[in-house]
Amino acid sequence: MISLMNKMMRYKKKEIVFTFIAGILLIALYGLIFNFSAQDGDTSGSLSYFISEKCVKRFNFVTRSNWTENMLESMARYFENPIRKLAHFGEYTCMGILVGVILSQWMKRGKRLWLIGGLWILLSAAADEFHQFFIPGRYSSLADVLLDTVGGLFGILLCIRLLYLLARKKKK
Repeated sequence: MISLMNKMMRYKKKEIVFTFIAGILLIALYGLIFNFSAQDGDTSGSLSYFISEKCVKRFNFVTRSNWTENMLESMARYFENPIRKLAHFGEYTCMGILVGVILSQWMKRGKRLWLIGGLWILLSAAADEFHQFFIPGRYSSLADVLLDTVGGLFGILLCIRLLYLLARKKKK
């Protein structure tokens, strides 16, 4: 009986540790998302363009395309919005992974986890867009809420799949 109690205590400690670490990372991610959302339209656009420009220049270098400066600028402007949307998706994929880790420590994997996780991500995305509504030069977008939610659900899927593979490997 004491051995069983010790095993249960170790198991609960593991859940608490995973939840704590994922929670700290999730809070940091919320801070990062909030800071990006708090940027005015010009600052946010400049950052997106800067990243797009770096990606295009790197691609030009790797492929040895030797594009002109006008072509590089045109490509950077063309890819600025898709890179911004990819960043949205990536941020919320990370959030989905962390939410998945937290929820999977305390509940069985299944429809309930998906529902609670999806609602968590949806509310986070909606709150982010609501926050942007009050920032000069920014606007709220239902499309961004949907994109963020899909990114978060993708993250939860990745988390659940990884946990499944780890559990399967542990059984072998």
